[in-house]
Amino acid sequence: MSRTSRRTLLKGLACSAAVLAQARRAHAQFPVPNSAGTEAPKYEVPANACDCHHHIYDAGRFPQPAEAKTPLQPNARVEDYRLLKQRLGLTRSVIVTPSAYATDNRVTLDAISRLGPHARGVAVISPGISDAELKALDAGGIRGIRFSVSTTTITPATVEMIEKLSPRVAALGWHTQFQTTAGQLLELKDVFQRLPTAMVFDHVAHVPPFGLDHPSYAIIRSLIDKGRSWVKLSVTFDNTKDGRFDDVSSVAQAFVKDAPERMVWGSNWPHPNEPSKPDDAVLLDLLARWAPDDRVRHRILVENPATLYGFAS
Repeated sequence: MSRTSRRTLLKGLACSAAVLAQARRAHAQFPVPNSAGTEAPKYEVPANACDCHHHIYDAGRFPQPAEAKTPLQPNARVEDYRLLKQRLGLTRSVIVTPSAYATDNRVTLDAISRLGPHARGVAVISPGISDAELKALDAGGIRGIRFSVSTTTITPATVEMIEKLSPRVAALGWHTQFQTTAGQLLELKDVFQRLPTAMVFDHVAHVPPFGLDHPSYAIIRSLIDKGRSWVKLSVTFDNTKDGRFDDVSSVAQAFVKDAPERMVWGSNWPHPNEPSKPDDAVLLDLLARWAPDDRVRHRILVENPATLYGFAS
């Protein structure tokens, strides 16, 4: 057999093996706690794809702080999340400290350590945090802080808190992440202009369903156009109740079309505010609907998270 024929044969065998592996995965069952369905997504993600928004809860190893009011989620430990990564084919992840832990970030730091170099975190902190504590969080893989303005389960972040903490974390190269309502985006628009950090907005920025004409969309677009902001394409629930997510899709598609370089994707697992857990494979497949171009999806899942969270290129 000639060298050229041998190369052709080996290439064909490799392609056949890849096709068989993909077929086996398509028919495999992947039961995951806090996630409906068991099938893999139809869309096969690229290498180093990142889930940029999920939480970890571990009541056995990290009891809830006395000041927290939101209940801990069961079956949402690192071991459980690894099952989701396997099901979705993900490599990297960003753990966000949930409101149920208030400003206790130990569970997030532990998860980063256990998930290794493919993990980063977003912490929740108080204005009294010391510089030494901030440096310890940075060494532990934290790359941003989250302000929950819209919450009713913990003390909501105030303008004073945001403006006091943002310059301190800017010195570390971190970003500030916001959980707000659409109305609060309007109230805070002048504050956003003053912050020295990059900004990340949760859950499609909570622009109202079919809300491209809502002023909150214009505010986020303006911040993006200035090169300072990112949007997480993470879905919290389906207002249409038919499994199509048409309500959020119009907004997500517009963001992806106009600013793909500023979009990242997140699962929001274990979906703490949803009594009926969604199918995470369906949520991931939504991205293929929002971003039909494979190069754009690669940018959203791999390149943008590498830039925002400091993963290796």
